[in-house]
Amino acid sequence: MDEQRPKVVIIGGGFGGLFCARRLGRVGVDVTLLDRAACHVFQPLLYQCATGTLSIGQISRSLREELSEHRNVTTLLGEAVRLDVEQRRVTARRPDDSTFELDYDYLVIAAGMRQSYFGNEDFAAWAPGMKTLDDALSIRRRLFAAFEIAETLPPGPERDQWLTFAVTGAGPTGVELAGQIRELATRALANEFHSIEPQDARVLLFDGGDRVLKSFAPALSERASRVLEDLGVELHFGVHVSDVRRDGITVKPKGAGESRDYATRTVLWTAGVEAVPFARHAAEMLGATTDRSGRIAVDEDLSVPQHPEVFVIGDLAGRDGLPGVAENAMQGGLHAAASIRRDLAGSRRKKFRYRDLGSAAYISRGHALLQAGPVKLTGALGWLGWGFIHIAFLTGVRNRFSTVGTWMATIARANRSDRTFILGGSGHPEEPYTWESPVHQGNRSGDKPASGHTA
Repeated sequence: MDEQRPKVVIIGGGFGGLFCARRLGRVGVDVTLLDRAACHVFQPLLYQCATGTLSIGQISRSLREELSEHRNVTTLLGEAVRLDVEQRRVTARRPDDSTFELDYDYLVIAAGMRQSYFGNEDFAAWAPGMKTLDDALSIRRRLFAAFEIAETLPPGPERDQWLTFAVTGAGPTGVELAGQIRELATRALANEFHSIEPQDARVLLFDGGDRVLKSFAPALSERASRVLEDLGVELHFGVHVSDVRRDGITVKPKGAGESRDYATRTVLWTAGVEAVPFARHAAEMLGATTDRSGRIAVDEDLSVPQHPEVFVIGDLAGRDGLPGVAENAMQGGLHAAASIRRDLAGSRRKKFRYRDLGSAAYISRGHALLQAGPVKLTGALGWLGWGFIHIAFLTGVRNRFSTVGTWMATIARANRSDRTFILGGSGHPEEPYTWESPVHQGNRSGDKPASGHTA
């Protein structure tokens, strides 16, 4: 790196960080992109990885490979843990707990959000979210292991627990997961077992609102509800989950009414998001205000007030109700890069204007919703539109062709090509033969776990 050139540090390799780094490629700055996984993950398709349609490699790509043509961009593995505003320095932690420092002239915080359990962090051990590749693999292990374990049990309440799946949150991720689990049970697994009937599996979808997909037009939301019910998904509105444990959940009505218990061994959480710890720390160090979820208030150009050298983009940007969607992150990354380039050219920065390119949600084979301005598509047309949009934004030509090929094979046949899950069993004490993660090991009795780490 050239010591005389401005240094740009980007925290996070999601849509915002990646698009910002690309736009700064071959510009007269030295860019460092720091990410805790060193890969870009196409989060909108995580649920297809979790339910066995796509592989990890089809929805993710090495950041180092993706940015290899930009010689002024360096990608580093690490997690940002501390910000020194006066020295303009970020401290990052390596996976072995050692640390290193990065100096910056410009800082772009694109760290994204994590799953929120609304203060009930102990739920996380039994109800994984859907934000990372680890989450997707954990859910895949739980889903497919549930059917396998049920196959070994006699008919009765214990088998029914394993064949009951609860999903919290009826936004796009929750709807997509619920639809895919039922489709998995009624198509891909329907004829593969001897003792159980996978199509008898119950899928329960809980939400505090009065309909699914509240960000969509009411007519589209109603259509989605009908498709889900036709699939066999049981919809429960106006409720919130008050307890999650090893063998079930408790649900309470938002108004008057008694709580109800549901026996289930698989709970999937998609009900809320909150800022990652570094974002909250950075807001405190910068003297920035935040909302309840930890989003950081920014000026019209996405910079932090009183700190024009620091940009906050994507889900973390708290301004004018910017949505937590991929398009906002992409546009924010491009805008931050354009602002830095304007600074270098001595030009005035422009205001950030988000352009709503629409929303899409997949429900089941042949059924998806697409909403873009006045255009509202459902059924097969919505499904084709959904597929086109997702293919267009996948990173890497190889991933695009591979994903299209997999989808075509899935349409033609009922099978899922990536159903492999790992239970351990090497004999090493740190790799026990279990569907649970290490955080569960001290909670075999069903008590709440002491840790709030995700499973």
